[in-house]
Amino acid sequence: MQKMKQKSSVWHPNTQMQEWDYFDKIVKGKGMWLIDSKGNKLLDGVGSMWCNVWGHSKKELINAIIRQTKKIPHSSLFNLTNEPAEDLAKKLIKISPNMNRVFYSDNGSTAMEIAFKLALQYWKNYGHDNKTKLATLENGYHGDTFGAMSVGYVPEFFSKFKEQLFSTTQVPVPNRYRLPPGFSFDDYQQHCLGKIETLFSINNKIAAFVMESGAQVAGGVIIYPPGFQKKISKLCKKYDILLILDEVATGFGRLGSLVQYYAQDSVPDIVAYGKMLTGGYLTMGATLTTKKIYDSFLGGFKEMKHLFHGHTFTGNPIAAAVAIENLKLYEKNKLIKKIQNTSKIFEKRRDELNQLNLVGDVRNKGMLMGIELVKNKKQKTPISPKKSINKIIFDEGKNNGIYLRTLGNIVMLVPPLAISTKELDLLIDRTILTIKKTEKKYDL
Repeated sequence: MQKMKQKSSVWHPNTQMQEWDYFDKIVKGKGMWLIDSKGNKLLDGVGSMWCNVWGHSKKELINAIIRQTKKIPHSSLFNLTNEPAEDLAKKLIKISPNMNRVFYSDNGSTAMEIAFKLALQYWKNYGHDNKTKLATLENGYHGDTFGAMSVGYVPEFFSKFKEQLFSTTQVPVPNRYRLPPGFSFDDYQQHCLGKIETLFSINNKIAAFVMESGAQVAGGVIIYPPGFQKKISKLCKKYDILLILDEVATGFGRLGSLVQYYAQDSVPDIVAYGKMLTGGYLTMGATLTTKKIYDSFLGGFKEMKHLFHGHTFTGNPIAAAVAIENLKLYEKNKLIKKIQNTSKIFEKRRDELNQLNLVGDVRNKGMLMGIELVKNKKQKTPISPKKSINKIIFDEGKNNGIYLRTLGNIVMLVPPLAISTKELDLLIDRTILTIKKTEKKYDL
């Protein structure tokens, strides 16, 4: 008698559950590879959702977790503190120019929620009650909580909640592959910057401008042109508008720099970190801000200027301890230099990917690549299979020994940062094979 597959009781994220009758159970990780319950190996092409740095089972990070767990696994940051949280804050301030204070949370979405609250309350603390609006780039993504959905409104993801979200002002972002008719890329970049300056000059209600630092990731891997972020930073200073930068997915080396806003020569008032902060081993977010912002929250208790925000696991000592060890490994292994060298493979092989029939455009920076799939190269028509392209690419990728996931019709390659050149070449080889097989097997 054939043994029936056990149905899962887990509801999986961003997944049409009706398409899936079985999920591979990962039981082990070794280096850059995931291993399922049947012993099958998958090269982790998405870095466990963009957060893994060193691969799986890195002994230094595991030992840091064990050491701290034996001391104390969790102690509240409400009226108390702990050594790892204090030490990590000092390290984050040291690597983050112009930042002065760290507020901890559990993940990237909450780190951004804190950023929004800091910016809005900053103006109220100084009596500027009219500064109540946030502006942002179109197609930006900042998380799945309601504040993050409001600011990072991607219609494909969040349209069902539109009536419940607070209003923000969005301005266009230059996308070289999908330019409006009549524009060159340089002209459109200036057009976008002009829109931002016009908005800033006529709307005195804007408290802060919010953008991902260096590139938009979940919104389609849109790499900003050189100088774009720097110019926005200068406009914010010119019009006395706070700049909030989201480095949850783009910081800590993903785009080739430890601190992306520094590489972009931009000066934020608030910046959010997450994902790779702990090497991808535990969940943690951090929101950093300047002394100017922090000081606005100081005052007598009856003034009620302090920040009413906190999470149960704010400043968790195990997460902080592993983050400290992670930062030590960055320095010890000269990881940023390694990323800059390894990522050249993406550059070398981009044309090879672009030649595939289903590929309309390939965009990359550092250890991030987006491969946009289209049905018609000339018309740039997105593919529209009967079932989700994510399911198709996952199945074909699995058959080729790699773990891939798409965002819409964009295949994301976001491997662990410390991946070897040999493994990155292998990932690209198998991604090419996966796309070719997808074209042959499915009605797209």
